[in-house]
Amino acid sequence: MADAAPCAAALNYGIDIGGTKIELVACDAALEVRHRRRIATPQGDYAGFLAALEALVADADAELGSAGAAVGIALPGVRDRRSGLQLSANVPSLTGRNVAADLQARLRRPLFFGNDLQCFALSEAHGGAAEGYPSMFGAILGTGAGGGYCLHGRLVTGFNSLAGEWGHWSVPAHLVQRHGLAILDCACGLRGCVERYVSGSGLVALYRHFGGEAAEAGEVFARADAGDARAQQALAAHLDLLGHSLAALVLALDPHVIVLGGGLSQHAPLYEVLPAAVAAHLFNGVQVPPIVPPRFGDAGGARGAALLALP
Repeated sequence: MADAAPCAAALNYGIDIGGTKIELVACDAALEVRHRRRIATPQGDYAGFLAALEALVADADAELGSAGAAVGIALPGVRDRRSGLQLSANVPSLTGRNVAADLQARLRRPLFFGNDLQCFALSEAHGGAAEGYPSMFGAILGTGAGGGYCLHGRLVTGFNSLAGEWGHWSVPAHLVQRHGLAILDCACGLRGCVERYVSGSGLVALYRHFGGEAAEAGEVFARADAGDARAQQALAAHLDLLGHSLAALVLALDPHVIVLGGGLSQHAPLYEVLPAAVAAHLFNGVQVPPIVPPRFGDAGGARGAALLALP
């Protein structure tokens, strides 16, 4: 259900599509959210997915009196720039489908498409934790690892719209050797990708590698606090790997601020230890930029998608 009363002002919609939920927000010209609704993501049913989005938009139109409002849509994964076909690990039913064309045929209004992780960064650059910084990087640490880069408030997407996919850089050999790590396969088809180690699920995988067993990252943090040596070893390796990865971002892009997102961004102690872990992988004279939590949390993707549709 909506969490705010209808607004007569001109609105545009943002839709964030995730592996477990789809969220629609309606924003006014000042980027204030006037309407919000979440539904479960239909998994394994592409026709059901299209129907769910069509119904979500129709319901917002009816409730807000905004028929024909422009819609920004944050899609998970990568869209082939030649064929338009989607590749999505989080929502497999989208893979091999021309999602943009199919939604355009159903919704019949201006649609603007972006990557879900890049939309998180865009949202945080406009009124979020990175407001006022000349450049920012939004680094997601959730089920996977990815992000987006904004320069003077504008999203930098790149030739393949892949800018910010730091999670698919390779873990360096010296850290594999230091921590005695296995080279893990990644869903993208490559091996040894950073996200297999530094994401929330990566932390769980590290804990298992060192002999522990946990269902999610929060358990690893709790067990480390309780004195579990394996959990502490996993956290030390995770911090080293994450520090190296963010240091590489600093060297490549030199952002003025890094905003963390995803589940691990909610772990407050991380912000105390991460700057030193990044600095350990930088040469003398290079300063670590501020590393901060997000302002909009898991609502940032939908708000960033709405930004795509602003006139």
